Amino acid sequence: ADGGDAELELSAVRHQPEGLEQLLAQTKFTKKELQSLYRGFKNECPGGLVDEETFKLIYSQFFPQGDASTYAHFLFDAFDADRNGALCFQDFVIGLSVLLRGTVHQKLKWAFNLYDINKDGYITKEEMLEIMKSIYDMMGRCTHPTLRDSAPAEHVELFFQKMDRNGDGVVTFEEFLETCQKVSSSQGGLLRHHHPP
Repeated sequence: ADGGDAELELSAVRHQPEGLEQLLAQTKFTKKELQSLYRGFKNECPGGLVDEETFKLIYSQFFPQGDASTYAHFLFDAFDADRNGALCFQDFVIGLSVLLRGTVHQKLKWAFNLYDINKDGYITKEEMLEIMKSIYDMMGRCTHPTLRDSAPAEHVELFFQKMDRNGDGVVTFEEFLETCQKVSSSQGGLLRHHHPP
C-alpha cells in the first residue's frame, strides 16, 4: 500500500511547480493557471530548464516567415532575471505574468529592460537599433510594402529624438515611461505594436 501512496504523491508533485505558494504571491496567476502553465512548460522542457538555443527554436516557430533568432536572444535575456543562461519555470512565469497581467508601469519596465541590452539602466541609440533590426528581421517578408534597409534606422532616429528628452544621448527609464505613456494615450497602444508576445 505504501508504494501506491508514494506513486500518487509523485504524480501530484509532477504537476506542481516548485514553490507554488511563492509563485502565487509573485504572479497574477491562479493556482489552476500555474499548474496548467507548468504542464505545458514540462512538456516542452522535460528537464525543467530552457537554454537559449531551445528558446530560439520554440520562438522561431511563431515567425516562420522571418529570422527570429536575434530577437529571441534579446527576449531570452529579458526573461532570464537571474542571468544564469537558463530559464527555469519561475523565470518564465514571472515574465509572462508581467506581460499578460502587469500594470502599464510594469510592462514598460519590462520593455525598457528588453531594450537595455547591457542592463546598465540606460538605452542608447545603438541598443534601440539592434532591437529594431531584430524585429524587422523577425517579421521578415510579411511586411508590405517591402521595407527599405534603412527603415529600422529611420524608425529609431524618430523614436530616439522623442524619448531622449534632455538630449544627452541616452534614454533613462523615466524618459522612456513618459514618452510611451504620451504616445500610448494618443495612439492607443504603442506596446502592442512594438512587442510581439
